[in-house]
Amino acid sequence: MFAADQASRSLGMELVDDGDGSATLRMTVTESMINGHGIAHGGYLFLLADTAFACACNSRGHVTVAAAVAIDFITPAYEGDVLLATARERTRFGRSGIYDISILRGDEVIAEVRGRSRSIRNAANSSTSTDSEESSLDR
Repeated sequence: MFAADQASRSLGMELVDDGDGSATLRMTVTESMINGHGIAHGGYLFLLADTAFACACNSRGHVTVAAAVAIDFITPAYEGDVLLATARERTRFGRSGIYDISILRGDEVIAEVRGRSRSIRNAANSSTSTDSEESSLDR
């Protein structure tokens, strides 16, 4: 999924690590990401966290989208900062999941994020899915 994500890759994001229910991405804050206060625009931090969230919740192969996401900005990021966003699955239930995402600059927390996901049926693949796959998405 990340390989096809032109929006995230065009900002220089790199997928550092991924696994079942987890993902870590890296992004360097560039001059074009700085707002009128001289700090990284919160939208770029949200985009980094959202991309880590998307990679984590799609890691098992089901098409999954965000149902809701909330972000708490802890401290500003600045031009040149190298940020890591790590997403971890907290729980999955039926077609839904809850994920926590932390954005760090070194050991310092920049932002904390909580995302709720929802797996959807992929119309393009519905004719090829098995009954067991379909029923697992219905739960």
